[in-house]
Amino acid sequence: MVKVNTKNVYVWIKGLLLISLSLLMSQVSALDNPDAPDFIGEFESRQQVFLKEINSLYNDSRGYLIAYDNYQRFLDDELNKAYRFVKSKLSTDRQQELINSQRNWIKFRDAEFKLINNTWTRQNFGSSAGISRGSYRCTVIKDRVLQLLHYAKNY
Repeated sequence: MVKVNTKNVYVWIKGLLLISLSLLMSQVSALDNPDAPDFIGEFESRQQVFLKEINSLYNDSRGYLIAYDNYQRFLDDELNKAYRFVKSKLSTDRQQELINSQRNWIKFRDAEFKLINNTWTRQNFGSSAGISRGSYRCTVIKDRVLQLLHYAKNY
């Protein structure tokens, strides 16, 4: 016959219930508002035209350069829209913090673009250098757009 210590069983069950409850609560608090606009999904849908154009090119260096320039202009426009939206939802104090953050991000972007332009040169990477520069520049801007759109989900 096995002897069961009821005090240990009680502590074990209580611990299991606390863990189950905390897991359940963490699942509930992680849900997004289903009524909130899907800013990120809408952005990803709008960018598909540019990505399809880039992906459809083959051995057309000039075409790639034009396609990446078009995509970068699109991303700059999306960045400005997202920035204005988030800014419009913030208090005056928070707006100034966003302005400062964006100014610092622009300094980062400019420094990153300088690195990209000076590293991916024709001398170092041949004819694909321009394509790489376009891709990397677009990635830098796209990351900031997505960051601002994640902020926008809160409003």
